[in-house]
Amino acid sequence: MPREYKYRGYSLEQLQGMSFEVFLGLLPSRQRRTLNRGISDEKKKLIEETRLAKEGKIKNPIKTHARDMVILPSMVGLNIHVHSGKEFVPLDVKPEMVGHYIGEYVITNKKVVHGTPGIGASRSSLYVPLK
Repeated sequence: MPREYKYRGYSLEQLQGMSFEVFLGLLPSRQRRTLNRGISDEKKKLIEETRLAKEGKIKNPIKTHARDMVILPSMVGLNIHVHSGKEFVPLDVKPEMVGHYIGEYVITNKKVVHGTPGIGASRSSLYVPLK
């Protein structure tokens, strides 16, 4: 039997039914301060698109550059494509992500994979015959 997810003692259904102000009181101070200071136009657009996607009015994937947006309970279950600096990376929002920033789940850098050194890459390779 899968365990039901709870955020600070509240189930996902209760969180989705809460008013925005009550939910803000549950968030940690950094996220609460971010949302209290005001929501930019880009974040408002993201919230509106998530609402429309939940209603089924949007068929295309939601794309955003707003990596500093806090994941709200209304976003759970959606597939949001977040910009990593180079491309849009798909992110499936799960209940455990509520209260975190979107950018925490989309990595902006890749692991460095070095190739083999070529001729002249080091002092010792100067004396290696080419054949």
